[in-house]
Amino acid sequence: MSIQSNRISIVLDDAKIASIRKAFETLEQTLDFITGLTVEERVTLPKISVANRSFVMDSQSALQNNGSFMPAYLDVAELSKDITLYNQLQEFTLRAAQLSEKLADMQMLAGSEAYVTALTVYRLFGAAAKAGLPGADAIYNSLKERFAGQGGNSGKDDTPKA
Repeated sequence: MSIQSNRISIVLDDAKIASIRKAFETLEQTLDFITGLTVEERVTLPKISVANRSFVMDSQSALQNNGSFMPAYLDVAELSKDITLYNQLQEFTLRAAQLSEKLADMQMLAGSEAYVTALTVYRLFGAAAKAGLPGADAIYNSLKERFAGQGGNSGKDDTPKA
């Protein structure tokens, strides 16, 4: 990637940042019932999958139509609420995952462009120092500290690869 391949050139203004924060606050307030899980719960909880979804639906139907066979603590209304919420959240989890991926991609791209430019700055100050331009040595040596202890160049070109 070169500096000429600048794919994004934007900074969020204060109004847009405030609007995004407000949108997140609105979502959090609207979804006030959401709870988090522990890492262990995420691993150990039984989950609905494509393979067992029809089983869950068939079980709901069996409970609704034959409740007299089941103990009273099996509440068909609660099972129906769980299934309904699961289905309702499906759309939003997909959209949130897509948005999260796009946000992470934009952050990665912005960071990559900044890092590539910083490496170019470093290389140019290295060339300026090598050419003996006054003051370039101090800047180059300051930037060079970031790469101290990396690799075993022993005096060779220590410019990192992008």
